[in-house]
Amino acid sequence: MKRSEINANIRLAKDLFAKHGFQLPRWAHWSPADWKQAGAEAREIVECMLGWDITDFGSGDFARYGLTLLTIRNGNLARSGNEKTYAEKIMLVQPNQITPMHFHWAKMEDIINRGGGELVIQLYNATADEGLDETAAVTVSIDGIERTVAAGESVRLAPGDSITLTRRLYHKFWAEGGPCMVGEVSMTNDDTKDNRFHEPVGRFPAIEEDEPPLHLLCNEYPALA
Repeated sequence: MKRSEINANIRLAKDLFAKHGFQLPRWAHWSPADWKQAGAEAREIVECMLGWDITDFGSGDFARYGLTLLTIRNGNLARSGNEKTYAEKIMLVQPNQITPMHFHWAKMEDIINRGGGELVIQLYNATADEGLDETAAVTVSIDGIERTVAAGESVRLAPGDSITLTRRLYHKFWAEGGPCMVGEVSMTNDDTKDNRFHEPVGRFPAIEEDEPPLHLLCNEYPALA
């Protein structure tokens, strides 16, 4: 991805979050120059990979396959003194912009439509060998109400709706009817080890530096003393 594309999508996300009254932590606005001044007091941000995360999943076509995320809070089981077993993200999902089919081995999560268009989520159970179970119905909880859908069927979340995604439940999602502000409340998140994509993808993009970064991404922070 080009850095200009990353910067533009961060700006879009910040505008959408502000439109819906979702306030970001102060460090979400830090510039690269601010990071040069950061010391050990910011170590939790670095070690728990808090911050901006823009990905095209290695597709080279961000408009079709991509996601803009900000991890607001998270634990890290390898971090000394870690006691957080939970995480929270806020995301911008664009219309017809797909997050590819995947599940998590360890993480259980609630996905919440916090405003904008509809969020559409396609669901499959995983087979024993981690393929798509194309026959078994899928049972999920939508705002505490149990719902069963056919394998491969999609559910639609209007603003205010949420769905619980259990471990090893394949899901793929996109927005319809306008950009969607999507929240995630989950167990500790580890994007380096806990994503099982049905088709191989790249998780963090290679970046073409065509302009200076607006904000550093969560995998670009400097080492802190």
